[in-house]
Amino acid sequence: MMTLQDYLNLRNGTDVRGVACEGIAGENVTLTEEAVEKIAKAFCVWLISRTGKTQVTVAVGYDSRITSPALCEASVRGITQTGHTAIVTGLSSTPSMFMRLKDEEKQAEQFCHGSIMITASHLPFNRNGMKFFSQTGGLEGSDVKEILNRSATYRFAETNTPGERIDAPYLDDYAKNLVEKVRVACGEDTPLSGKKIVVDAGNGAGGFFVDKVLQPLGADTTGSQFLEPDGTFPNHIPNPENSEAMESVCNAVKNANADFGIIFDTDVDRAGAVGADGTEINRNRLIALISAILLAERKGTIVTDSVTSDGLAKFISARGGKHLRFKRGYKNVINEAIRLNESGEYAPLAIETSGHAALLENYFLDDGAYLVTRLLIAMANASKNGQTLTDLIEDLPMPIEAQELRVKFVNGCDFKQLGKQVLADFADYAQNLYYAHPADDNYEGFRVCYDNMHGDGWALIRMSLHDPVLPINVESDSVGGSVKIVKDLYYFLRNYDFLDISPLENAITAWRNETIENLKVKFAGRGNPIQK
Repeated sequence: MMTLQDYLNLRNGTDVRGVACEGIAGENVTLTEEAVEKIAKAFCVWLISRTGKTQVTVAVGYDSRITSPALCEASVRGITQTGHTAIVTGLSSTPSMFMRLKDEEKQAEQFCHGSIMITASHLPFNRNGMKFFSQTGGLEGSDVKEILNRSATYRFAETNTPGERIDAPYLDDYAKNLVEKVRVACGEDTPLSGKKIVVDAGNGAGGFFVDKVLQPLGADTTGSQFLEPDGTFPNHIPNPENSEAMESVCNAVKNANADFGIIFDTDVDRAGAVGADGTEINRNRLIALISAILLAERKGTIVTDSVTSDGLAKFISARGGKHLRFKRGYKNVINEAIRLNESGEYAPLAIETSGHAALLENYFLDDGAYLVTRLLIAMANASKNGQTLTDLIEDLPMPIEAQELRVKFVNGCDFKQLGKQVLADFADYAQNLYYAHPADDNYEGFRVCYDNMHGDGWALIRMSLHDPVLPINVESDSVGGSVKIVKDLYYFLRNYDFLDISPLENAITAWRNETIENLKVKFAGRGNPIQK
């Protein structure tokens, strides 16, 4: 029997996530079918409390994970056993589950008050979870906590007359809407004719994009890979942030001599891209690309997470835009962009370096397929002028050096409280440095800017959203600048015995070893100056 705390432990930000099957040693199942059934019942109660209805209709879809069909059925049981209606959309993307609620034609046929997506994004095969949508968008963390609390404590009234189950796939309709958007924007039925575009779906739910979006638009998709749904993810993790996944799609683009490459995460709420030369368009480059497209249409504020580069800020400013670095977490950047628009400041984009991108014009829904659709429109229009898509970001300043180091707290310590203290101490420390100063935009953690002689860049120390970790991002515009900054951070952080600062030590050692090797090569044949 699961306790209240067991249910609350399933909350991961604005989602429910847990271990859904055996298969990895030491990881016991925490997200059972019984738990999912109760959570679906509790979501119906939550919808009733928000809509004032006595009966609701909930759409349920799922990604390619091996446990997804069973957890979908558990959700359906929870919905129908309490007298409500379940619309089962089958294999779906997370964004399509919200767009089902916004599709006027579908809503006229069968109105849905909310939707559930069974997914755990890019997590390992044994994990799964639930994402929830209402008519206004994805739920907040407080809403999910309320639902989980009810799941454990509420006595659900089951009916002798179960609600209806209706099987009605929606992914085809969602894809048709994307195709129509491109056709209208470009003024052609097949604006991608003559373009070779490779998709890597990583065996997630994104394979539909090839035959339901790209091919109807005229693209040659030869060389696309891992399109078949397979929840064991036999080729690589479906994750645009994963280096192996990005290397795979970059190689696919080069091997196919393609014009463009696309990679989706498992549930297609994130995307990454690849240029014709096989270079990844990810993180700052992806943000710059979609920012350039949107700012050419109307100047405004681009809201990003806290770890974006100074070069990106300069790029956005050069196009008449304003760059706001906000907190990590896609709901954080989305909510800040919504707040800005409500206050009268036009903010067309909320985007994380992870690939979560939400546009004002698309309900601020983080939708990887919609993001890519916007890029395809820009590609088609650029081609008419003899340009390529990456020409739009050819002047993006890139840092000479950049790295992220993850400093862990020792087991058993009160890492949240101790982390707050470290950040407060770091803020005090930075105030008194003659060679560095606090950044103006400290919305998360603490960012310090270093002068040209002491790193020529910046460092950001922040708390992880969920883990006992201090992520440290360092960027420098000079060769060897990042290690100067890392050394400064090392001398500061070594005073805390509850931190494992070995990542900083390893970075310094690696730089020292590389320097020695470079000197050996430089002075080869003239004696080794290291030995003198």
